[in-house]
Amino acid sequence: MDIIELARQLGREIQQDEAYIKMRTAEQVSEEDSELQELIEEYNEKRIAINVEASKTDRDDDKMQALNKEMRALYAKVMSNENMKTYNKAKQQFDTKLQQVLGIIQNSALGDDPDTTDPVSGCTGSCSTCGGCG
Repeated sequence: MDIIELARQLGREIQQDEAYIKMRTAEQVSEEDSELQELIEEYNEKRIAINVEASKTDRDDDKMQALNKEMRALYAKVMSNENMKTYNKAKQQFDTKLQQVLGIIQNSALGDDPDTTDPVSGCTGSCSTCGGCG
């Protein structure tokens, strides 16, 4: 089996991982939440309105402040939605795991022992490739 096929196998394994499945399930639930989707749409519309107003040569600073305030309020509503909270937590857990996998691959490509490299700290164990301890 060549390295490309191993990468494809790793991709298949990632898609079977519990963290990936939880993230995708939470994503689907969020997409099916009509209230959440409406809030996201309103937020995007406010963002566009801000960009349009900001690009005007005679922009209205009071209008900009009002639009920014409305956009921040919508963002807070989006982020406080339970389905969005669940998705963000699941995504963060998956992203952490993916960063660990990528760290192991990257450190191994730099010559580290794949069985002992620390993908979390980024320490390769080799002071010759080190940018300094954090």
